[in-house]
Amino acid sequence: MSALMIIQLLIVLAALYVGSRYGSLALGAISGIGLAILVFGFGLKPGTPPTDVIYIIIAAVTCAGTLQASGGMDWMIQIAEKMLRKHPDHITFLAPLVTFFLTVLVGTGHVVYTIMPIICDIALKKGIRPERPCGVASVASQVGITCSPIAAAVVAFVTIANSNGYMVTIPHVLMVTIPACLIGLMCAAAASYRRGKDLDKDPDFQKRIADPDQRAFIYGSNATTLDKVITKEAKASVFVFLGALLIIVMFAFCQMIKVNGETLAASMGIPKMNLIIQIIMLTAAACNIIFCKAQPKKAVAGAVWQSGMVAVVAIYGIAWLADTYFGNYMDQMKLMLTDVVSNYPWSIAFVFFLVSVLINSQGAVVVAMLPLAFELGIAGPVLLGVLPSVYGYFFIPNYPSDIATVNFDRSGTTVIGKYLLNHSFMMPGLISVIVSTVVGYLITMVLFPGFFAGFQA
Repeated sequence: MSALMIIQLLIVLAALYVGSRYGSLALGAISGIGLAILVFGFGLKPGTPPTDVIYIIIAAVTCAGTLQASGGMDWMIQIAEKMLRKHPDHITFLAPLVTFFLTVLVGTGHVVYTIMPIICDIALKKGIRPERPCGVASVASQVGITCSPIAAAVVAFVTIANSNGYMVTIPHVLMVTIPACLIGLMCAAAASYRRGKDLDKDPDFQKRIADPDQRAFIYGSNATTLDKVITKEAKASVFVFLGALLIIVMFAFCQMIKVNGETLAASMGIPKMNLIIQIIMLTAAACNIIFCKAQPKKAVAGAVWQSGMVAVVAIYGIAWLADTYFGNYMDQMKLMLTDVVSNYPWSIAFVFFLVSVLINSQGAVVVAMLPLAFELGIAGPVLLGVLPSVYGYFFIPNYPSDIATVNFDRSGTTVIGKYLLNHSFMMPGLISVIVSTVVGYLITMVLFPGFFAGFQA
């Protein structure tokens, strides 16, 4: 690796680091500074912006935004809250399942902001240390991204894999990630079940509630969505959204079924999945606006739409910067890494994880690093198996959902930690990602090697 390569790599890493410190739109915008330095300062050939993935995110976020604007998301949260309150003793296991499946359905982990205060409230009222369910539930809300048929990370994986000859479909990805991630999350929940001191034995907590004002603050609130009135239009929007997801999955299965040597989708002239997702999501968004009283202004003002647009800018800048750097040095990268990935192809999981720690976006990790992984000759089934490793941004607790969770926990048991890395999300995050990655790898490489390898073109 030449001195020039190292200098340029440091510029890339510096852009990612500074962007992560500012957060939000800065991730993509400051990547533009790095891109400008590489192109205009060092004369590198610009890479290609990830337009296909960006278009899909815009369509999916628009649909999810109209779901929120119509009140449909409130209904989904109410259903989840009723289940949690019905079984408060099992909150440490049920809370991550709720946040996981909400993310799977909606395609973004930011839905956790609505349900997390409820999880804290249930735990406190039951005398359970809130850190136990809150830490793993926040992790679960991000783990669900690689298990959602409309999430950027999943769609990007399928799109990039197909363009590199690994003809995998969305159902194939979910057949690996959903069981792998659920097993990982349940292991993390089990490890969290007795985590920390019980509230009645925690001297810090007992000291806080000895103050009447603090006690009133901790126990006085009653976070709930059960008092919200759910209209028939709100319920209809949920069925529109779920119907759209079902149609997308049905089209994806058409990409799997082969008739006379070609897929059913090809024989019927069905467009590629990236186009299908965009068409169906935009159509569902229109139905929510026309029939379910979703106000466009309210949709674009909602947290789901705004966080999705931030993700678009982040992926746009980060992926373009990474593609520019790695694209210009692909031959050198192959020379340096071929021996390692040939002997230990699963080691690419460490690369995915470390990059995710820096850029706080699973979709951006896939778009930026997956082409490099294919260029290095790593087999598609291996990359599918280690896909859960693209979630590493819990490691440094600066992600919005983690920070929000700390603030929602009025008991003060969910913490960042004095030494930054000793925070409440580290243990469940590491257990979940490690177990999920190992299980995913076993599914694709050991348990069903012929099945998943059979989609290699």
